Amino acid sequence: MGAMTDPAQPTRAAAAATARATFAELSEGRSFPPMSGRKPVDLAAAGFVESEWVVSGEAASFDVAATPGDGRFELTVADSAPYATRVLVRRPADPARFSGVVLVEWLNVSGGQDAAPDWTYLSGEILRAGHVWVGVSAQYIGVAGGEAAVAMGGQTQGMRQASPQRYGDLHHPGDAYAYDIVTQVGRYAQEPVDADGEPTGPIGDLRPETVIAVGESQSAYALTSYINGVHAGVNPGAGVFDAFLLHSRGAGFLPFDDRGRGADIRSSLGVGPARLREDVGVPVLVVQAEGDLTGLLAALPARQPDSEWITTWEIAGQAHADAFQLGRFTRFVDCQGPVNSGQQVFVLRAGLSHLITWAGGGARPPAAPPIEMDDDNDDDNAGRPPAGSSASPDECGNRRGGVRTPIVEAPVEHLTGDVHPEAPPMCMLLGRTVAVDDEVLRGRWRSREEYLAAYAEATDRLIAEGFLLAEDREEILADARPERITW
Repeated sequence: MGAMTDPAQPTRAAAAATARATFAELSEGRSFPPMSGRKPVDLAAAGFVESEWVVSGEAASFDVAATPGDGRFELTVADSAPYATRVLVRRPADPARFSGVVLVEWLNVSGGQDAAPDWTYLSGEILRAGHVWVGVSAQYIGVAGGEAAVAMGGQTQGMRQASPQRYGDLHHPGDAYAYDIVTQVGRYAQEPVDADGEPTGPIGDLRPETVIAVGESQSAYALTSYINGVHAGVNPGAGVFDAFLLHSRGAGFLPFDDRGRGADIRSSLGVGPARLREDVGVPVLVVQAEGDLTGLLAALPARQPDSEWITTWEIAGQAHADAFQLGRFTRFVDCQGPVNSGQQVFVLRAGLSHLITWAGGGARPPAAPPIEMDDDNDDDNAGRPPAGSSASPDECGNRRGGVRTPIVEAPVEHLTGDVHPEAPPMCMLLGRTVAVDDEVLRGRWRSREEYLAAYAEATDRLIAEGFLLAEDREEILADARPERITW
């Protein structure tokens, strides 16, 4: 239970649960942007500007009465605490270019500091469409530093230590308060005004129409907790987000009791399974990599059929993280062979486009079949299928079902979310790109020209089906791999 010794505390906590944040722009000292392996986007060339702000206020935390498997979590407002954290905003320089959509990304801290994986995947569509992106340093480690959960582990610096002149005034009361911090940023994004109704902060001159929360991996665990307990649970009907994009969630969820510390994502791997509650009341798109279903995340026990508010896409042949996300870091990673080189970036862009339409009252995303799994395999005594279980793979070893990208539909490689058994721990989420014997490829493709024609046909068909965007066609075609065919 939260501390309730002060008689006035319940009143303050209840007020915090509906509080408005305040914003102050950062300008002194060195900026500490979210880590990324890719070359930074030229925002100016795209007609965008970036600014960085302190968001501060009083955030509530929650006590938990129940976390059932159907996702209908039962929470009550507990205590409250002051906070000051960072938001990074990327927006069209010309307000006339603004699409009306604001994406609020719960920045990922599994590497021990802030990262923005969904900006990495979605920036092409964000810049093209004129959306606003708001990255929130929602969790304690991003501000104060702590132990990395993935990669090589060890203690990492938070923003305060990395750039004290710029971030020295930041303070985070712990991940128990992250849910309300994100709520307050979402509330601001809906109405970017101060307490007197005057435009304020980084988007005060814009008039948003749709506000969507997005998060990948640990952040998707957090958004699972948020959807099930905060958005639709603790204060029904008062959710500030119009839709959610959950990218690569596991079967579990992030806890609610981390006061004065960061959440331990590793402990969440053994929690659950919990589905998303089906009375969420706003559109939710869940995008899962093949590698998310088994292995470390073991999301399969939380798989749920599409329903009124929830649509799930599972991307065949896709690892949790891939060469696109790693960018220039890929050449430093030795995973006993190349890491996964799947095309989830294009699927995510299409998914975002559909989600925005759905949130605006239009058509929902197209339904996708689940990836075929082998029900005959034994589990690991925890209801989790073993890594590598699949039903009837194609001749190149790729699983059937799911959202089929062109590189899987017209295969010249075996793409898998499973890690090489002798790969180091840092590779546990990176999957593999496995060469296929020439004899197998000769049985499939008579020439490069035949392969390229099939790849282009798959691209056009997937665009027509809605799993890819026509605007990405040339970029997708450029990602074909005819060099694998040497005859």
